[in-house]
Amino acid sequence: MKAALFSPVAYGGSASEGWPVPADRYSDETAERSYRSAIDRFRLADETGWDWVTVAEHHYSPFSLTPNPMLLAGALTQIVRRAKIAVLGPTVPMLNPVRVAEEFAMLDVMSGGRVIAGLMRGTPNEYVTYNINPDESRARFQEALQLIRKVWTEPQPFGWQGRHYEFRAVSIWPRPVQKPHPPLYMSGSSPESGQYAGENHIGIGFAVTTLQLATKAIAHYRDHAKKAGWEPTPDDIIYRCGLHVAETDEQANSDLTSGPPRGRFSISNPALESAVAGTSFYGRDFEAQRNRVARLPTLRDAVDNGQLLFGNPESVLAQIKKIRELIGAGILDLVLITQDDGKANRAIELFASKVLPRLHEME
Repeated sequence: MKAALFSPVAYGGSASEGWPVPADRYSDETAERSYRSAIDRFRLADETGWDWVTVAEHHYSPFSLTPNPMLLAGALTQIVRRAKIAVLGPTVPMLNPVRVAEEFAMLDVMSGGRVIAGLMRGTPNEYVTYNINPDESRARFQEALQLIRKVWTEPQPFGWQGRHYEFRAVSIWPRPVQKPHPPLYMSGSSPESGQYAGENHIGIGFAVTTLQLATKAIAHYRDHAKKAGWEPTPDDIIYRCGLHVAETDEQANSDLTSGPPRGRFSISNPALESAVAGTSFYGRDFEAQRNRVARLPTLRDAVDNGQLLFGNPESVLAQIKKIRELIGAGILDLVLITQDDGKANRAIELFASKVLPRLHEME
């Protein structure tokens, strides 16, 4: 198994909840410190042997200060020298897919072929950001993904005339280092997404979910992959959850109860989510998908649900083995849940020295 350190680059100061969030309490100094802290953690993860570092796109919220993850990934190509850099990812239906393909190719060259391409639909509230109809998101995403693959692999200029995108001539420079293109992933939490990924030989990722939901979704994905004539490997499956590791379970518990709460793992707006309930955004199982972005339960429930790895290294390893056995994930995408830099850095180092070597041995 492999481990990735994910950071949404959360704002380190106080702010209102919900979405969109007013900027009346925004501080330039706090924002700069938040970026610096996230970059320092990525550097430390790289130096201590983590396999990947991960960034993603969100808008209008202190949950994440990365409205353009490509920009942050570009900076990381000059800071993170060994680990792969995963962009999971740009919210493709809201963007120009040729531009997305160009930027990924540029990142792949700048990193020497270490970029992981996660193409995502995002959360429904974010379609307000660029005034895109959420009901079109799935069709726009699927067309964009097909176009991006062709942009990466077609050596001759070509035109594209689709339902949502139209280009007279496409021929990108630079080209991706990785052939035929960087490893490709998409979210697999909805039945429609899992089916599409399985049918089109695409890796799959899960975030803000539970082991119960992910187990069901993985079986659905594998079934459609088998029908398409291929079998996903562990490296085709990414599972994201929270992480806090300390020398002892008691210390881990003390770390979290003695400091400010981590807050939400996602940005959401119930009113906006309800507004898209009748659209195709969530797919067939609206309630199950909407519940994925609810608040985390208690620490114990979060561990039991596979939403959090927590405790001493042995405790964390036991929790990882459960995830591996149930869903066969090969990449754990881990977000630190402490806001304290010292405790977070210690968790990065302790995971790297005590957990990661044994993680790499898991078949």
